[in-house]
Formats: sequence, C-alpha cells, structure tokens
Amino acid sequence: MRTMIHQAIDDYIVFLTVEKGASHNTIEAYSNDVRKFAQYLEDSEIHRWNQVDNSTIRGYMATMKQEEITNTTRARNVAALKSFFRFLYMEKYTDYNLGEVLDTPRKEKTLPKYLTIEEVERLLDAPDVTTPHGCRDKAMLELLYASGLRVSELITLKLSDISFEMAYVRCFGKGAKERIIPLGRYALAALEQYINHCRPKVDNNWQTDTLFLNKTGKGLSRQGFWKLLKKYGKEAGITTEITPHVLRHSFATHLLSNGADLRAIQEMLGHADIATTQIYTHLLGEQMLDVYKAAHPRAKKT
Repeated sequence: MRTMIHQAIDDYIVFLTVEKGASHNTIEAYSNDVRKFAQYLEDSEIHRWNQVDNSTIRGYMATMKQEEITNTTRARNVAALKSFFRFLYMEKYTDYNLGEVLDTPRKEKTLPKYLTIEEVERLLDAPDVTTPHGCRDKAMLELLYASGLRVSELITLKLSDISFEMAYVRCFGKGAKERIIPLGRYALAALEQYINHCRPKVDNNWQTDTLFLNKTGKGLSRQGFWKLLKKYGKEAGITTEITPHVLRHSFATHLLSNGADLRAIQEMLGHADIATTQIYTHLLGEQMLDVYKAAHPRAKKT
C-alpha cells in the first residue's frame, strides 16, 4: 500500500522535471513538501489516495500551523500541495482535486535588504586580484552586482555566455527562460582579466566550459560562493547580513534610485510579474519625500 502513495510522488517529480521544466530548487522544495505530507498520511494510517478527503487535508494544515515556520514557507508548502493535487486528479489517482480546500497563507511583507553604494564598493574591492582565486572572485562579484543574476544563474554560466563585443551576459533563469543583460565596463574588465589571465591557471582537468571554477577545476557550487561572499563581506566591514540575494536587491535598488525604468529592471531580473519587481518602489517614496523637503518652499527647513 505504501508503494501506491510513493509511486504517485515519483511520477509527480518526473512530471515537474520533464513536462513542467521546473528548476532544480523548485523540484527539491516541492518534493520535500509532498513527501512530508505523505509521511503525515502514513502516520495517520492512510495508505490509499481514495482515503484522503477534505478533513485529512484540514488536519494536515492544522499540524502545519503548530510548527514554527514563516508564512512564506507555509505558502510554498501549500503551493506545492496544490500543484501535486492537480497532478493526482489529472492522472486519475483521485476523483476530484483535493487542492480546492487549500487557502494560500498571506506572505509576510518585508522590504528587501540591500547594501549602500559605498558598502558595495568596499565589497568589490575586497578580493586580492593578484591571486587567481581573488581575480575570479572579483569577476564574480562585479558580474553579480552589474547584472542582478541569481546565484544559481551565476554558477551555471558558460564561457560563451559572455559577449565582450556586445557587452552583455546571457543566462537561463527559472523555467529555462533566456534573458540578455547588459554589462558595464568594470564588470567586463574584471571578466576579461579572469578569463584571459586567471582562469587558465586553474587546473582544469575536467575540460569544462563552465565560467567560474573552483580550485579542483570543477564548477563553483552555491555553497562555495556563499562562503566567499560571507568572507569578503566580513573583510569589507559590512555589518548587514550579506547573501547573494542582497547583491541582487542592491542591483535593482541602485538602478531604480538612479532613474531606471521599472519594466527594464523587471526584464533584467527575470521576474515574470511586474508586481514582484514593484517591491523596490518603496525607495521612490523615500526619494520623493527627500526631494519634496528640499524643493517645496513650505517644506524647507528654516
């Protein structure tokens, strides 16, 4: 009986991978959420899908509420279950869509953390460019700040994804969607130095065309880049908790505060919905208030 429950999950993961083309992170997160639900069913001695009903779903959601997890995590869990239940109904595992009883929790509204321009400059100056790995790290940081790439996009870049002639980087984001992002001269100069002078010094026994390599010649991992970013943040004296996404937020924030169009920022970040990008517009409110206070005759300080 247990096989029937888990066979459906295995089929669902194949569906996400092959038919939906979901990212590795989405597949991992959704499969974990669905397996957690399956464990709840087993603990409740439910072994067949036709034993699952609305009261089962409500019981599971009640146990989730007792756990100390954020609304954002709970919302992702609900999204995973809704997707899974649609699959079960589509594939005739169930007679109706069990996900109709699920309500998505409201996500907590938090403003993105970002670095000041001065903090970014200190961070970019932290690597020792006289060493091959410092040269690589400088190129990665300059590229990340210049493009707003996700770390998963950064570490999967190929040599051919950088165009020095056209001054852009090409990447494949969520859903394998391609986008082209322009690069400034600082990022291009750091990349040119790394590709032509530093990368050849790495022992590339794997003959990979991955852009950024670790000391063994393999592609750098997410965890590897995370550790480097933490190290350079500490060396730069940055007290803000620094993550790859903080640099992405800094990219968008600094563009918007200097007059960039929100639609253009949406395209560069790879957001499917403009509403996702609009979280950065809180900065415009701050800026407009400063401009108002500085310019309006009735608002100027005496």
